[in-house]
Amino acid sequence: MKLLVNKRFLIIILSFLLIAIVSVPFAFLYVLNNGNPYESYLVNKYIPSHLEEMGYSDDDILEQSYIEPKHSINNSVYHGHYKVIFKDEPQLEYLYGVTKKGKQVVQFCEKETLIINNTYGDMTTEKTNHSENECIGYLENR
Repeated sequence: MKLLVNKRFLIIILSFLLIAIVSVPFAFLYVLNNGNPYESYLVNKYIPSHLEEMGYSDDDILEQSYIEPKHSINNSVYHGHYKVIFKDEPQLEYLYGVTKKGKQVVQFCEKETLIINNTYGDMTTEKTNHSENECIGYLENR
């Protein structure tokens, strides 16, 4: 009887190990290709409501979406962030992030200039129509 219980216990443990060994690479590849799902959830939860609080509606926004940069950004915010293109400034891409401490929405000071066919030009830190009073550097604190 004891030997049978030990065999079942061993089979269960080995099954869990096999499942873990197989699923870890798939989870790793998912995060590499799609970004961290927790960060995506936070960004998609906080930033659209922040934009609404700032008085923006869907009529003001041409495009908005979650993006996952391929390079390191400011360490005080989550890696995944949000891009917004406003209808009255279709040549500028505004970037927003969520801070790790306090989960506050921040706008990055740098805005990317879009050229024809959504190719990127220079970044600007000048005040524009939708610049917020306080912003943080996109590439600072890396």
